[in-house]
Amino acid sequence: MGGQPETPLFGGTLTMDRIRNFSIIAHIDHGKSTLADRLIQATGVVNERDFQDQMLDTMDIERERGITIKSQTIRLPYTAKDGKEYILNLIDTPGHADFTYEVSRALASCEGVLLVIDASQGVEAQTLANLYLAMEHDLEIIPVINKIDLPSADIERVMNQIDEDLGLDSDKTICVSAKEGTGVPELLEAIVNYLPSPKGDPNAPLKALIFDSHYDAFRGTIVHFRVFDGKLNKGDTIKFLFNNSTHKVEETGFLQIQRIPQKSLTAGDVGYVIAGVKTVSDTRCGDTITHKERPCDEAMPGFKEAKPVVFSSIYPVASDEYPDLTVALEKLKLNDASLVYEKDSSAALGFGFRCGFLGLLHLEVVQERLEREFDLSLLLTAPSVQYRITMDDGEIMIVDNPALYPDPMSIEGSEEPYIKAAIIIPDRYMGAVMKLCLDRRGINLGYQYLTSNRMEMAFELPLAEVIYDFYDRLKSVTQGYGSFDYEVTGYKPSNLVKVDILINGDKVDALSMLVHKENAAARARHACDKLQEEIPRQMFKIAIQGAIGGNIISRKTISAYRKDVTAKCYGGDISRKRKLLEKQKKGKKRMKMVGNVMIPQSAFLAVLKSNDE
Repeated sequence: MGGQPETPLFGGTLTMDRIRNFSIIAHIDHGKSTLADRLIQATGVVNERDFQDQMLDTMDIERERGITIKSQTIRLPYTAKDGKEYILNLIDTPGHADFTYEVSRALASCEGVLLVIDASQGVEAQTLANLYLAMEHDLEIIPVINKIDLPSADIERVMNQIDEDLGLDSDKTICVSAKEGTGVPELLEAIVNYLPSPKGDPNAPLKALIFDSHYDAFRGTIVHFRVFDGKLNKGDTIKFLFNNSTHKVEETGFLQIQRIPQKSLTAGDVGYVIAGVKTVSDTRCGDTITHKERPCDEAMPGFKEAKPVVFSSIYPVASDEYPDLTVALEKLKLNDASLVYEKDSSAALGFGFRCGFLGLLHLEVVQERLEREFDLSLLLTAPSVQYRITMDDGEIMIVDNPALYPDPMSIEGSEEPYIKAAIIIPDRYMGAVMKLCLDRRGINLGYQYLTSNRMEMAFELPLAEVIYDFYDRLKSVTQGYGSFDYEVTGYKPSNLVKVDILINGDKVDALSMLVHKENAAARARHACDKLQEEIPRQMFKIAIQGAIGGNIISRKTISAYRKDVTAKCYGGDISRKRKLLEKQKKGKKRMKMVGNVMIPQSAFLAVLKSNDE
């Protein structure tokens, strides 16, 4: 092949034109991980004894929920029907909207993608979103119709959608059943025939893109990367362009479930590097690796820092577990660079941490990992977003915690983040979805029919309304057929107020929330109702109030246990009874002044739940 770099493969050598770097993209639950399993089995990388379902999903939570959270990569050796040997580098991606940036970096490391579409569900919101991502990176796309073994599979309808909705060539479409393995040999042939080989100059300065990293307790951070130009050898001194840090390469090689060390990786290869990097935070997804002595001219394009969009405070249920929570978050941060946290405290809940997450799924995953892997009992405050507040003197504050909300008298104006949502539904649910979005202060941007009975609706919605329980409600009103994808578009002016919850006149800071003025009364009523159900009765009356500043907007009262002090009075003057009741009233008043209302943990959780649950 005239000067093409050679890549070692089990004792043989391969030129760059025999390498295929590809990814699998799909809507949630369309069978991405199952298809990856079949490709791994078909190429014989893992023997049958060691094989397990969802091979690339390494966390228990991924297996249980059937989602991919952490992207993985695997090198598959494949001998084609014409006898030629190929290397297929599968760069697996997460499937949820929270992790779109990680998906875009994985796609930047590929030359082609398999776009998987469910034979019964057809094209959905994230199918379109992922297609546009692949097109932005100018990738070759092979449509794959999966689940053809289902009784409800309608291959002809999905073929039409691929032609009309996606504008792809349906003749190139491969029909497979990832569950049964049907069509996988044809898919492997399509990968080597249709997808382009990588381009790159092995003699140019090193330029490699980081698309993922994970933490190993013994070796530190293991960086996953794709080499675009140049060559990386064991012992080289490398530089990360984002933070200008330099490291010496201890080991480099391929990922094939296990790590397979190599002396060097060259242009077109996908692999890993161990270079004494202490934490995952020291590497940034999308950063560029180059040589310290002979750096490349410019970094790879498209690098962004992961920005949290949802914020919540995490507290241990038992206050003596605070040191354990501190250690657990430090360890989790080693593996999850996008998790942001800082110390926080609350009068009601004690010490905890204020955390930033990429989205609501990321929040749930972090909570579940802390509870499972570190055996902690946790309490989370209501998720909120970052509001932008302009003060009288022109200063702009970013507030994500109700406790830090400034005095309303000194505020000039406030803004909240908005998203553009694409919702794909069968048209019979149009009215229900329209009502749901308008109730959440949505603005209808229009709709279009994708087929005779499926439509895409576009809405502009405040992010704060979406993080509460929007996705669950959407699935409810569309009986599971609605699919939803979004992108954050920017800030818009909003009439914000801080709602405080008072119990016997004392503010409970952990229950304070920032809401739009229109929703304030409803949210305050909901909180008071839930607290009335959860707080146990005392010997004195308990007043639960929702307030904006000094203005009470909702109230519930938990009545006191009361002894019948007039039981011993039989007959006689009414003034005797009145005297006893007055005496009891004074005692209750004194008791209320010194009495302390204990709020159970279940009350905090109940306030977070919507009325529909």
